[in-house]
Amino acid sequence: MKAIRFHAHGGPEVLRLEEVPDPVIGPGEALVRVRACALNHLDLWQRRGLRRVAIPLPHISGSDVAGVVVGSTGSNLPAGLRVMVQPGISCGRCLACLSGADNECPDYEVLGYRNHPGGYAELTKVPVQNLVPLPDSVSFVDAAAFPLTFVTAWHMLVTRAQLQRGEDILVLAAGSGVGQAAVQVARLIGARVIATAGSDAKLERARALGAVEGINHHTQDIAEEVKRLTGRRGVDVVVEHVGAATWAKSIRSLARNGRLVTCGATTGGDVGIDVLALFSKRLSILGSYMGTKAELVRAAGHFFAGDLRPAIDRTYPLADAAAAQQRLEESGQFGKIVLEV
Repeated sequence: MKAIRFHAHGGPEVLRLEEVPDPVIGPGEALVRVRACALNHLDLWQRRGLRRVAIPLPHISGSDVAGVVVGSTGSNLPAGLRVMVQPGISCGRCLACLSGADNECPDYEVLGYRNHPGGYAELTKVPVQNLVPLPDSVSFVDAAAFPLTFVTAWHMLVTRAQLQRGEDILVLAAGSGVGQAAVQVARLIGARVIATAGSDAKLERARALGAVEGINHHTQDIAEEVKRLTGRRGVDVVVEHVGAATWAKSIRSLARNGRLVTCGATTGGDVGIDVLALFSKRLSILGSYMGTKAELVRAAGHFFAGDLRPAIDRTYPLADAAAAQQRLEESGQFGKIVLEV
């Protein structure tokens, strides 16, 4: 099969289209012919190299996959079944897995990270329990763009922050994968969404997805605008995934008893906290990591019904993975960038 691999860490130029052996499936695994694979920032971090994380080389990235089942072992999945892949892979045997919290499994890993070659390829193998059958009405591109960002946003807003109808929520970087998903999940719940983005054009697209108000974080002060838009009260929930560049403003944007929920730090994780504000305003800071298989299935029900739909920025052929990653690095996108295989 053909696949995009890197043999050394570096810039997009290290990505190579190569002929590699087909994956060999083991017990309880399925072989999927990849039709589309969406990009995530994780792909960039792997390619550049991660501190304290050894990525086996050469490596195939790609966590978000949609395609067709070629074959499987230990299951009755029919060949030709259209599927979307749940990117979180867990042991299935530990207490966390058996209690339905598979994203807390000690062996949890995302497809395409270290030990599980990903979807920048014509074929990939995954556990059969990670396959979600795909209706004919849903395209492979949309399906590939859905799993990681929407299960992350669902876990952040529904499970961790317990966002309620009528609450105010600030979604940072609404043009990102998690950002556009969070805007839609919050709208589905019935919250009032304030979105930030780096251009007025991106803010218009955020409004089309369900944001009521928009803040241009390049020309406006996020916290001051939030205060103005909420009558000095602040928001009930902040969706944080930017990190150092926005952390202080996110804390300032919270109302009393507000909750900040974070799933990442694309600008760095070295942040401070005003402890006086933390206890005097009774704030909660909540960490969130991916989401469970059950949460993806719940979110997918709304996806298949048309209530949620990933924003697609641009598609590229597999051979142009370097150009696709370059666009993601430049932060020019709104929504997901997808490789078509």
